[in-house]
Amino acid sequence: MTLTINGDSHTLDVEPGMSLLELLRERLGLTGTNSGCNKGDCGACTVLMNGRSVNSCLVLAAECDGAEVLTIEGLAQGGKLHPVQDAFIEEGAVQCGFCTPGMIMRAVEFLKDNPAPTEEEARAAIEGNICRCTGYERIVVAILTAAKKLKVKGK
Repeated sequence: MTLTINGDSHTLDVEPGMSLLELLRERLGLTGTNSGCNKGDCGACTVLMNGRSVNSCLVLAAECDGAEVLTIEGLAQGGKLHPVQDAFIEEGAVQCGFCTPGMIMRAVEFLKDNPAPTEEEARAAIEGNICRCTGYERIVVAILTAAKKLKVKGK
């Protein structure tokens, strides 16, 4: 199968039961995507596949033939963090950091669909991503800050 990950084309043989998460972490060394529950409940493994967020633990690698996958490692461009990454740092939306890559990837997709969200919409957008440390307040603030940064940047 052939797929594009973070802009780079990869042609790989994969085992029938291998998940996209396993492919990313174990075969390609892209460990920024975290392995949490492996049941699709926590969102720690969220990546963008063809522009939409998916729990990579639930997607079979073989289903990704021809797909474009974006992980947290591919989000920064030209040595500059993505505005969502900047906002998470600026607003202190990180404690242990385990949920952060998945939260950021989900927020990137959400802000493409809704560039001017309300607080309630931002909260609803991350419902499938669990954080056990922050209480979500700083994460929501970071998403709203990122929306402003993206608006200024014109993205």
